Amino acid sequence: MQTHTVQELLKAEAKAFNLFDVAQERHLIVAGKTEKQLNEELYALAFELYGIKKFWHKRIVRAGKNTLHPYKENPPNLIIQSDDLVFFDFGPVFEEWEADVGRTYVIGNDSLKHKLKKDIELAWKESRDWFFKHSMITGAEYYQYNVELAEKYGWTFGGDIAGHLIGNFPHEQIESESRDNYIHPDNQKDMFAPGVLGTKREWILEIHFVNIEKQIGGFMEQLLV
Repeated sequence: MQTHTVQELLKAEAKAFNLFDVAQERHLIVAGKTEKQLNEELYALAFELYGIKKFWHKRIVRAGKNTLHPYKENPPNLIIQSDDLVFFDFGPVFEEWEADVGRTYVIGNDSLKHKLKKDIELAWKESRDWFFKHSMITGAEYYQYNVELAEKYGWTFGGDIAGHLIGNFPHEQIESESRDNYIHPDNQKDMFAPGVLGTKREWILEIHFVNIEKQIGGFMEQLLV
């Protein structure tokens, strides 16, 4: 049975995914514009659809070789090309409930890029199912599982984390806190352990697969339920 918190987080997440769906319907994800331009268009669309101006972390639109870079990096602004990979990482806040969602899109017909998009979606579900077979697992163990999962699919894991806590706190406040808040190789705490107030902790799972030689990466992120 889902808790009230999970229900509200899922409602926020559904709205965030609808933002991406509408962006596709309006043909915003196209070649010829910069990452920054598309980012600003998505921001304007979020305001149009939901009146949102508040995001709990920086909005990310990455294309081409920039898809290799994890969240913390700030690569140069690229122009989206006619045969490109593009991924989003957005954290809109809906009535104080946070969403944190990531999706990858392929512009063109490159078979390897379409395979990458398919693989990260399959891997996210596989990782989710594996996680819930456990009743205790550390963040470090789960991170290592996702690294090995990338190798299984023929890719390299591209992130220094594989996810993080989500709840009623702004992202900026947990950046400098303990690695216990992240699916990280240094997190030795049980992910199923309750929080400081004794409540169930909720997690976001991030799958970031890359091919450094081909200079492409794919990203998928959503609530781990």
